[in-house]
Amino acid sequence: MTPQTLRAALWMLGAIASFTSMAVGGRAVSHALDTFEIMMYRSVTGVVVMVTIIVLTRRTADIRRDYLGQHLIRNICHFTGQNLWFLAITLIPLAQVFALEFTSPIWVLLLAPLILGEKVRPIQLVVAAAGFGGVLLVADPFGGSLSPGLLWAGLAAVSFALTNLLTRRLTRHETVAGILFWLTVLQLMFGLATAGFDGDIALPDATTLPWVVMIGLAGLCAHWCLTNALSLAPASTIMPIDFARLPLIATIGALFYAEPLDPMVLLGGTIVFFAAWANLRLAR
Repeated sequence: MTPQTLRAALWMLGAIASFTSMAVGGRAVSHALDTFEIMMYRSVTGVVVMVTIIVLTRRTADIRRDYLGQHLIRNICHFTGQNLWFLAITLIPLAQVFALEFTSPIWVLLLAPLILGEKVRPIQLVVAAAGFGGVLLVADPFGGSLSPGLLWAGLAAVSFALTNLLTRRLTRHETVAGILFWLTVLQLMFGLATAGFDGDIALPDATTLPWVVMIGLAGLCAHWCLTNALSLAPASTIMPIDFARLPLIATIGALFYAEPLDPMVLLGGTIVFFAAWANLRLAR
C-alpha cells in the first residue's frame, strides 16, 4: 500500500465514522424533531463551519454563482434523499438502511447514460442485476410486508445517485469548497421553508442540542472525508473500505437499539456492495 493510498484509507475511515455518527444522532433526536427540522439545524451548523473555513483560508473567490442552477438541482436531490434517509432510520433497522444505501453506485451506473451521456457495457448490467438480487434479500418482500421504511431507504439511494452524478458535472467547473458552501446554504433555505411550512419549528433543548450539532458536523465531515479520499485514490480502490459501515452499524443497532442481527440483511448487503464495487472496477 502506497502512502497516498494509506491516506485515502484513513479519510475513508473518517467518512465511515461520520456517516455512522449521523445515523445515531438522527435516531436520537427523532422523537423531538421531524426530518425537515433535523436538516435545517444540520445546515445551520454546516453554514457556520463552511463560512468560517472559507474566510480563514481566504477562499471567497470559490463562491461563484455561475452554475447556481446546477447547484439548485443537485441540492434538491440531496435534500430529498437525506430527508428520506433520516425518515428511514426511524422506521427500520439501521443495517437495512445502510444495506439499501449501497445500491446508490448501481443507480449511478444506470442513470449515467441519461445524465452524463456515458456508455454502459452489457456485463455491467449483469452485475447490476445481481446487485438488485441482493436488494431482494435485504427487503425480503416475499417473507414479510414491504414496510414504508424500506421504500424510503431505496428512494434515498436513488436521490444520492442523482446527487453524485450532478456533483460530477459540477466538479468540472467548481471547487470542493464552493460545492460544500452552496450545499449548506441551499439546504438551510430548503430546511427553513419545509420545517416552517406548518408555522411550528421545534427548538432543540439541552438534551437534543448536542446531537443536532453532532449531526451537522458529521454530515459536513463525511462529505469532506469522502471527497479527499477520492482525490487520493480511485473509487474502486477505496470503496471496499466503505463496506465496514454495514457490520459496524449492525453491531451498534444490536447493542444499543436491540435490533436483530439478520443474516439475510448482511448477506444481501454484501451482494449489493460487491456488485457496486465490481461495476467500479469494470468502469476503469
